[in-house]
Amino acid sequence: MGNALDHASTLAQLREVLASPRRVVIVTHHNPDGDAIGSSLGLKHLLSAAGHIATVVLPNAAPSFLSGLPGVGDAICFDREPERAKAELEQAEWLFCLDFNRMDRVGNALQTDLAGRTLPRVLIDHHQDPDPTFTIALSDTGACATCQLIADLIAPMGWSALLNKEVATCLYTGLVTDSGSFRFRSTTAHTMRVAALLMEHGVEIERVHQSISDDNSEERLRLLGLLLSERMTVMAEHGVVLLSLSKEDLERHGHRPGDTEGFVNYGLSMRGMRLSAFFVERQDHVKLSLRSKGTFAVDRFLRDHFDGGGHANAAGGQFKGDLHAAMERFRSLLPELLAQHAA
Repeated sequence: MGNALDHASTLAQLREVLASPRRVVIVTHHNPDGDAIGSSLGLKHLLSAAGHIATVVLPNAAPSFLSGLPGVGDAICFDREPERAKAELEQAEWLFCLDFNRMDRVGNALQTDLAGRTLPRVLIDHHQDPDPTFTIALSDTGACATCQLIADLIAPMGWSALLNKEVATCLYTGLVTDSGSFRFRSTTAHTMRVAALLMEHGVEIERVHQSISDDNSEERLRLLGLLLSERMTVMAEHGVVLLSLSKEDLERHGHRPGDTEGFVNYGLSMRGMRLSAFFVERQDHVKLSLRSKGTFAVDRFLRDHFDGGGHANAAGGQFKGDLHAAMERFRSLLPELLAQHAA
């Protein structure tokens, strides 16, 4: 898909929607990451400065390492304050949907509430196969992050004078987290130009990178130690690493949202590995994250077998069942995936 931000008609639609003050609610996906939170807050600051009433409603809380982002304390968590969130949605004129491609990505509770509303919806996202039901869709799978797309909107929407340190910090954080600190293949020269623009508007890059990388609790480090020492299987002949954590593992180490963020990348950091699979057992399902290198695409595999999707080298899915069953299912399908990417 080409860059949707080049489509004059789509931008014209968005300009028309925002030509007069609007009440807007911004939502993102369940278990929000740096790009989800950064893009949502960045857009909220821009819309507010442009004269709109904008509110961010999160399905659940942001990870602790994002707690310092400007405006994160004003976001409403649907799982904690459902009535307050519903009141905002009741008054909203437009719903902006950031960093997800289908409404089921917002989690069951928020999805159920939104299903009963007729709010027109704007999609701003970079994942493959977006649902065609959005009223306006700005979708560019070539962008490394939704924050990059928000940054790309600033000039054509006439918001250049509104770009300040708060907006820049939010958007830069999403760029860093979704690009793997600018090392993933999705990072382009344009990504670096966007990062430079944001730096010119006040981003303290040392502080951002420290908040992302140096915010470990003792419990998180011990959980990581358990994962690498006792919950890792290396299939060296295939270049595959399997990582897993059970509900009991998480409970024993005082797991908090965001604690397992980035764990999947440790498998891929091992010499000779080309695929890392990370399984995390929740109360009623297992979350599966895949990371790969080069042309080893994993998004379609997860879409076909684990109700997931994402990007070619970074995708996620889920399995309804326990950890053992999820891993057995994956192992049974692994030969098929490997055959598609024979070295």
